[in-house]
Amino acid sequence: MPEEIIRITRRLVRELEPLRFSEPIACVYNPLVYARKAHEEYIRRFARKGVESVLLGINGGPFGMAQTGVPFGEVGSVRDFLGIRSRVERPESEHPKRPIEGFACTRREVSGARLWSAIANHWGTPEKFFASHFVANYCPLVFMEESGRNRTPDKLPTRERKPLFAICDRYLEQLVQIWEPEWVVGIGAFATRRAKESLDSHSIRIGTVLHPSPANPRANRDWEGTVQRQLNEQGICGSGPA
Repeated sequence: MPEEIIRITRRLVRELEPLRFSEPIACVYNPLVYARKAHEEYIRRFARKGVESVLLGINGGPFGMAQTGVPFGEVGSVRDFLGIRSRVERPESEHPKRPIEGFACTRREVSGARLWSAIANHWGTPEKFFASHFVANYCPLVFMEESGRNRTPDKLPTRERKPLFAICDRYLEQLVQIWEPEWVVGIGAFATRRAKESLDSHSIRIGTVLHPSPANPRANRDWEGTVQRQLNEQGICGSGPA
């Protein structure tokens, strides 16, 4: 089953390659290419068929998945909790203000640290969590402006957004067909919206939780507790941090 996911992920890379993005986007990273070893190790070690829920993020951040190839991939969490330390190469085109340092990166991605810390607090080990859950991103690409500022896919112009979303929608649908989860839980409003639209024809339950980004004031006030309450209210028992 992990090899099937890897196969469609490599196809995703090929489909994304021709896309081009205009200003204010100055640089686009695809960690599925230069951090392929780490990403595929993540899939091989933790992907399971028939999970209860898939937690779905938006896209990678410059100090998270861009560095490690893992969704919400804050370096310390991926290295110390997930136990992944695969070599990360350099992308062909690199933003001078956002170099790819792989596991040598010392910048902390707060969103990833919050997510994996909450998972560790509740389940204790990656094996217990991944026995019935998985964490994925809707889009693997990392978009950066000239200043180095991260730009999320929903902020792209329609002419660039539509072909990107068509590819990512198809990929998410294929993943769900393989995983057969009961729930897809969008982490934040954008991921939830994409899950609802791309999986509309599937008999799958869509949930939502607050995104852990520090840019969201609500996330800076007991994000872990807030998410647990949201999961309980939706009846997604046992699917999130306690």
